[in-house]
Amino acid sequence: MSDPAKVRRHAERVRELVASVVRSQIKDPRLGMITITDARITADLRDATVFYTVLGDAAAQSGTAAALESAKGMLRSTVGKALGLRHSPTLTFVLDDVQDQVKHIDDLLAQARHADAEVQRLAARAEYAGEAQPYRLEDEADEDTEETEEADEPRSGDRR
Repeated sequence: MSDPAKVRRHAERVRELVASVVRSQIKDPRLGMITITDARITADLRDATVFYTVLGDAAAQSGTAAALESAKGMLRSTVGKALGLRHSPTLTFVLDDVQDQVKHIDDLLAQARHADAEVQRLAARAEYAGEAQPYRLEDEADEDTEETEEADEPRSGDRR
């Protein structure tokens, strides 16, 4: 349908426009400390998804989501005029939970480090179940073959 480079440029422009309008024109008190992180637009340039993060707790996130929903019409008209497209893209706002995922990954890494330290601690005190060297060395192998060769030789008094 559309050129992928053109779609990327429009998506970047949508991100910039929404961030600018949110910063300067929306005066909703429910709007928290918001950052527009990304925007994606479909190949037919009809639907745009805007990703955002909010500094604060769940109440700040829900208040910001409500403020963005109420300002969606103004944001859509501003984006449509600025892009100069035949149809203004519909805007969908999605909370970007990258920070939560980063925290979860950090927690998992901390658990892995703790488990590795525990394994290292246990390995330092470990002892061999059998001999320290369970494999036959070449020196011992030579001695064993000599003994078996001597046992295989007939003795002078033995009959065969």
